[in-house]
Amino acid sequence: MRIGKRGRVTIPKPLRDALGLTPGTEVEVIEANGGVLVRRAMPVHPIDRVAGALDGVFDGDIDAYIDEVRGGNRSP
Repeated sequence: MRIGKRGRVTIPKPLRDALGLTPGTEVEVIEANGGVLVRRAMPVHPIDRVAGALDGVFDGDIDAYIDEVRGGNRSP
């Protein structure tokens, strides 16, 4: 097996078939023990994709902000 000019490697078809790796399957490449490990990517929960997206945007009291957005009528 050789690495192409663009750094690409083709996973042999029998191995792809045995592991259920079909076009579009997300994989991750990890350096491990002086080599390279290619494995199916772990699914990311949708919440984890946006967690922290607003860090630094809103630093105030969340209850006060909600109260302000609701027009000053804080729910019990």
